[in-house]
Amino acid sequence: MTIQPPAPGEPRRPHGPRDPGDAWVVAPTGEKYWGRFGAAGLLALDPVRGVLLQHRVSWSHFGDTWALPGGARHEGESARDGALRESGEEAGVPADAVSPRFESVLDLGIWSYSTLVADVTTPFEPVISDPESVALEWVPVDRVDDLPLHPGFADSWPALRAALASRPAIVVDVANVMGAVPDGWWKDRAGATTRIVTKVSRLAERGVDAEALGLSATRWFPSVTAVLEGQARSAAPAAPAIEVRRAPGEGDDEIVAVARELVAQHRPVVVVTSDRELATRVEELGAVVHGARWLLDQLD
Repeated sequence: MTIQPPAPGEPRRPHGPRDPGDAWVVAPTGEKYWGRFGAAGLLALDPVRGVLLQHRVSWSHFGDTWALPGGARHEGESARDGALRESGEEAGVPADAVSPRFESVLDLGIWSYSTLVADVTTPFEPVISDPESVALEWVPVDRVDDLPLHPGFADSWPALRAALASRPAIVVDVANVMGAVPDGWWKDRAGATTRIVTKVSRLAERGVDAEALGLSATRWFPSVTAVLEGQARSAAPAAPAIEVRRAPGEGDDEIVAVARELVAQHRPVVVVTSDRELATRVEELGAVVHGARWLLDQLD
């Protein structure tokens, strides 16, 4: 592998100095890949208008094709942050107008490309902000294949499109999960609850491995709801990435109610509990059940 600087007319930052990541990675066989530290792009999905695509200028790599707004990652930058930054720079995508759903990573060893798929939560109009774009358009999902696509995007699109059918959600029976950790939680239920819920929020923020959810792609950012009951209701965890529900009565009844709400909007819905009776109740609603250990093994 060699690192090769760009030639005149090749991708550049729209503002400020060139980043060290803006370089070609050249494989021993001669193939060139843009981004010394890998690259990332955003597939923004609007429920009404479709996906946001970029018509690439003719002089660019694989010019006159349609692809995702994106580009080279900075050193130490996560794929998600890189995709949001690049799409903001190239297409004016407001980072707070989309909600990440999943990441799909193509890893070639010497180079990787990460696609962040995100749902548009606040409608916006894209803006061409660099010379690499001829146009930016919202394209209905069933019309994407009609366009001349960038070869890399064309290869990945069938799997990405299939994954759009999934929208996972996780419901956590916090009392049950807490009870599986013999760390003295019974001496301070509120404190132990705060520790568990804070860790669950961190997991939701960094994402859940696709394999753990039985889904394709690489990493998912599911909707997560933590249900508290009894003395644990007084806990006040810092959990910005999840919803915390405080059961007014029996915790099991609240978990069933939450699962019932979610199965109408999400697929799959995973309920984390080792309580067999509760497991039967939520499975009848269409939810998938994993025991407490499934979650604990993923927490930091």
